[in-house]
Amino acid sequence: MNTFGRAFRVTTFGESHGPALGVVIDGCPPGILLDFPEIQADLDRRRPGTSKWVSARKEADRVEWLSGLLDGRTLGTPIAGIVRTEDADPAAYDDLKDAYRPSHADFAFDAKYGLRAWAGGGRASARETVSRVAAGAVARQVLATLGPVEVVAWVDRVGDLASANVDPARVTAAGVDGSPVRCPDLAASAAFEARIAAARKAGDTVGGVIRAVARGVPAGLGEPVFDKLDADLAKAMISLPAAKGFESGSGYAGARLTGTQHNDAYVPDETAGIALATNRSGGIQGGISVGAPIEISVAFKPVATVFHDQETVDSHGRPTVLRMRGRHDPCVLPRAVPLVEAMMCLVLLDHWLRWRGQVGRPPPIPRETT
Repeated sequence: MNTFGRAFRVTTFGESHGPALGVVIDGCPPGILLDFPEIQADLDRRRPGTSKWVSARKEADRVEWLSGLLDGRTLGTPIAGIVRTEDADPAAYDDLKDAYRPSHADFAFDAKYGLRAWAGGGRASARETVSRVAAGAVARQVLATLGPVEVVAWVDRVGDLASANVDPARVTAAGVDGSPVRCPDLAASAAFEARIAAARKAGDTVGGVIRAVARGVPAGLGEPVFDKLDADLAKAMISLPAAKGFESGSGYAGARLTGTQHNDAYVPDETAGIALATNRSGGIQGGISVGAPIEISVAFKPVATVFHDQETVDSHGRPTVLRMRGRHDPCVLPRAVPLVEAMMCLVLLDHWLRWRGQVGRPPPIPRETT
C-alpha cells in the first residue's frame, strides 16, 4: 500500500496540502555517513518553483530528520524524516470538492474510500514524491558504499518529437542538469523546450519518455520468478504519478527482431572475466542482473490538468463544467527525472541487500579448467 521494498523498506505519508509529508526508511545498514547537502541537491532537482517549465508553487523541500541517525551516521534503526509544507493553497481547489477532474484520481479515490483529500489530489498528488526522492537519495549513498554504482536518467522524448541522441554509456548527471528540460542532447533539448512552451501557451500539457541507466551494478541481483529485477523496476516506475509505460532493454523494439538478431553474446573480458558483446537485454536476463548496464525507459502521459473548459460530472452524477486554476506543470518530465533515479536506486539497493543476505557475497562464476 504505502510501503515499498523488502530488505530496504520505504513508507511514505502525507497529503499534497497537508502540514507535512514524510518518509520512514527501515532496513538501512548501520554506519553509513550520509551527505545531507547531496540529499538536498536531489530534492532541489524535484521541487517546484525552480524554472519556468515547472509549477510555480514555492516549497523549500528541506527534510527534518527525526530518528535513525547519530552524528550523521545511520544507526540501522528506522530513519524518519518530514518535509513541512510551506506554500499550500487549498482554497484554489474549493470548487473541486464535489467535481471529478478528467483523468485525475478523484473518482477513483471516492470509489475506493468513500471520501478523499480533495485539495491538490491528496495522496495522488505528485507532491508525495518528495518522500521518495529523500529515500532514494539515501539509497544512492548506500549503493556508493557497496560498489561504484551510478544511476542517471534523462528526458529522451517529448510528445511526438524524435528521441534524443544520448549514449547511455557516457551520459552524466552534470550533462543532464545542464539542460533546462534535463536532456543532454542540446539540439533535442531546444526542440523539447519549444514543444513544452507551445503546449503551455495553448493552456495544454504534453507527455513523453524518460530513459535511465544504472552503471556498475554487479551480476547476481534479482530473483528468477516473481521478484525479477526488471519486474520490480517496472512496479517501481509505474507507481510514479503519470507513468503509463515501462520498457527494459530493447523493450517493444525487440519484438520486431528475430532471436538471432536480439541475442546478447557472451565474450571474454580482461576486467570482468565475462561480458556481453551487446546489451539488448538491458543488463537483466532471467530476472537477474548480468553485470552490464541496466537500461530502462518510462513513458509519462500529459499532465491531466489543462487550462480549458472540460465537461465532467460531480459526485452526484450531475453534469458540470470545470476550468482549472492553480499551479501546475505543463510537462512532468523535467521533474520526473529525479523520481525515476530515486525509484531505480531503491530497487537496486533492496535487491542488493537481499542478495547479500542470501548468499553473503558474490557467488563465483563457474569456469572450465584445463
